[in-house]
Amino acid sequence: MSNERFDPSVADGRWQRAWDEARCFEADSTSDKPKTYVLEMFPYPSGRIHIGHVRNYTMGDVLARYRKMRGDEVLHPMGWDAFGMPAENAAMEKGVHPGGWTYENIATMKGQLKQLGFALDWSREFATCDPDYYGHEQAQFIDMYEAGLVYRKESEVNWDPVDMTVLANEQVVDGKGWRSGAEVEKRKLNQWFLKITQFADELLEGLDSLEDWPEKVKLMQANWIGKSQGLQFAFDLSNGEKLPVYTTRPDTIFGASFVAVAADHPVAQSLDSDGARDFIALCKKGGTTAAELETAERLGFDTGITAKHPFTGEALPVYIANFVLMEYGTGAVMAVPGHDQRDFEFATKYGLPISEQFVFEGAELDKNAGFYVIPGPSGEDDWELEFYHDFRKEALETKPTHGVEYEYLNPDMRRLLNEECGPAPFYSSKAAVDAVIFRAESEGWGEGTTVWRLRDWGVSRQRYWGTPIPFIHCDACGVVPVPKADLPVKLPDDVDFSTPGNPLERHPTWKNVACPICGGAARRETDTLDTFVNSSWYFLRFASQPADKPFDAAEVAQWMPVAQYIGGIEHAILHLLYARFWTRALAHVGTLDVKEPFASLFTQGMVTHETYSRKDGPREIFYPPSEIERSADSAALISDGQPVEIGKVVKMSKSKKNVVDPEDIIRDYGADAVRWFMLSDSPPERDLPWSEAGIEGCGRFVQRLWRLFGQYDAGASGEDMALARKTHQTIAAVASDIEALAFNKAVARLYELTSAAEKAKPSASRNHAIRSILLMASPMMPHLAEEGWAAMGGEGLAAMAAWPEVDDALLVEEEVTIAVQHKGKLRDTLTAPKDASKEDLEALALASEKVQRSIDGAEIRKVIVVPGRLVNIVT
Repeated sequence: MSNERFDPSVADGRWQRAWDEARCFEADSTSDKPKTYVLEMFPYPSGRIHIGHVRNYTMGDVLARYRKMRGDEVLHPMGWDAFGMPAENAAMEKGVHPGGWTYENIATMKGQLKQLGFALDWSREFATCDPDYYGHEQAQFIDMYEAGLVYRKESEVNWDPVDMTVLANEQVVDGKGWRSGAEVEKRKLNQWFLKITQFADELLEGLDSLEDWPEKVKLMQANWIGKSQGLQFAFDLSNGEKLPVYTTRPDTIFGASFVAVAADHPVAQSLDSDGARDFIALCKKGGTTAAELETAERLGFDTGITAKHPFTGEALPVYIANFVLMEYGTGAVMAVPGHDQRDFEFATKYGLPISEQFVFEGAELDKNAGFYVIPGPSGEDDWELEFYHDFRKEALETKPTHGVEYEYLNPDMRRLLNEECGPAPFYSSKAAVDAVIFRAESEGWGEGTTVWRLRDWGVSRQRYWGTPIPFIHCDACGVVPVPKADLPVKLPDDVDFSTPGNPLERHPTWKNVACPICGGAARRETDTLDTFVNSSWYFLRFASQPADKPFDAAEVAQWMPVAQYIGGIEHAILHLLYARFWTRALAHVGTLDVKEPFASLFTQGMVTHETYSRKDGPREIFYPPSEIERSADSAALISDGQPVEIGKVVKMSKSKKNVVDPEDIIRDYGADAVRWFMLSDSPPERDLPWSEAGIEGCGRFVQRLWRLFGQYDAGASGEDMALARKTHQTIAAVASDIEALAFNKAVARLYELTSAAEKAKPSASRNHAIRSILLMASPMMPHLAEEGWAAMGGEGLAAMAAWPEVDDALLVEEEVTIAVQHKGKLRDTLTAPKDASKEDLEALALASEKVQRSIDGAEIRKVIVVPGRLVNIVT
């Protein structure tokens, strides 16, 4: 065995087939073993897996295999998030059916995943575009409708007038349709919504129970839900009407210099002038995302109406503004340009007053760095507040900051604070906010109110490749659900993508149906569901797959919540929030007993690679790593030998072509080397730079372990207590590292133990070390482990073997290393019993030849002994 190289091209396939034949990784819900559910966010079948997939699934695979070795019944499934625009785009561009394109990609990607030897329960595989799956989704949607969690209302959308379709916010680029390039319009359409806002408090409070979620993810979700307490009041308008507004910073109310309303606000719609109509039409062009509104030029139209300031009585001009949306808050804002950058830019453009309302106690303005620095509490870092150079050029934007007090500058505000809070040079923002709210409530013109940033989830999509919304429109009976006996409502196969717009809307027969109530002529709903719905419950279907319903609650309870969920930080808000909502909604309707779907969440870093490019006039042309000859400090294109520019190490992407094909690497180095590389060096939450040298090193280590396994000698005897202790300490530490997903630390420990075993003489302890290394490496390099296990005469499959046991007595160090110093310098290091006395340590130190040479016959005046650590000799 030791004379032959490990050949992954033969071994990988052999052991993958063996696992399949033994059905090693099929989870048994009826098992009485402790249950562990490990899940990575399932992939979109785009055509091929990428290195990012490999890292993600390798992490989950190691944990799943490890938990199986520890005696758990493990559920580690795989499926496909298969609906969405890419398939529909392929249909339009390539003249293929979205279903055929999708299932071909699934077959390709499944084969690639199998090449990596992942311990997946393929018996539970499904794609979200399978009618069996989305039919159950339709049934849940109807359940939620009957429970009052689904409704329809008119809502503003992005409309592409050329493609004749609604665009998602991310499909609007610079105010134009991403495909047609046409100016996007805002239209109002009847849309389907889910009442996620009904669960806003629960979703926010539930974050506190998620102790094993990253704090940054919980903060992102909390900010998205956006619970805030502030002041609700109404301006008296000069036209005799009232204009409701809400502000989270009523302590800045004296800095208000204008009021802005959305283009579709009743105040704007009531204006009868060409100028107002033209401006409203202009506002209806462009996207509706917060990001787009943030970057768009600030535009306004003076309505000629004024609003009376509730404190000062000042007449504030009312503008229609393109940065205000009717869907957010009241559709009107009290603008304070001194403390909001958006308001500042608008006020600067239209020559409106700007006044600074407060400064911070103890704040120092660092104009070079561009922010205020406020001393933090003892032991904490200083706070850096948002960008602010010069009050004449920038607004000081800030949210209430814990532990910081403000010096309010407006004399009216200072009088109010003096009356309500007592005289003081500085006040907390909370005290100031409460004082303004108290005055508003006592005078009867406003009240303290809690509002939420979260809006109900609009799930209507005007496209073909998605879950058909299971409702029927009848002129006599209204909008009625499809009877559950008629589910699934399947997508028609004969669709035409040659004409822009939703193929379901213009299908000649599919949408025509009899009303299930009166039997009269009716039409199907032609909108399909947002694909985020598909991924909001897939983890439940993995856990339980009855034919007659979406899942069995009792079986789901055996597995849920997911013990470890792994995926990218880009899904921190929407996917995870929607999955948490959907789970709660099912509990609300009584079909599920679980509220939080994911007990522990891990967001892995990306795999990165340097870029290679050349300039071609103004264009930059990128080249893939496979076409590059790389040397120590330069790179050249293989085809012509000419140099290319080496760019930054960035996330692998198709646009930069810095993508490494996993299939090529598996072919050259084997699956285990690729898996080992994904776990080495970088902590898993950080980005992992891909390097050819790194994967080559992993390939060498695979062979190194293979040679070590070949030195296993079942007949060897004798003990090596130092190696035995090292082995058991490593077993315990690697187990702890894997549980904590600290895979790079586990890898480092296995390197150390491998080196120790290689240096050791043959013995029973060495055999135990080699066997333990194999078992500890098995979750990480399973094909190599199986090959070695068979060669060592192991029983059954290594994948089914138990994790090596730890002798707790050997975790305690019996010997310690003692440093011996003379004249302030280290002269020798000695090994001594852990409980050695001071006298014994002194005698041991003085017996050292190195120490005696240093002393060189000088008189010893003092010997200082620190037990277990140090002997210091003074002459």
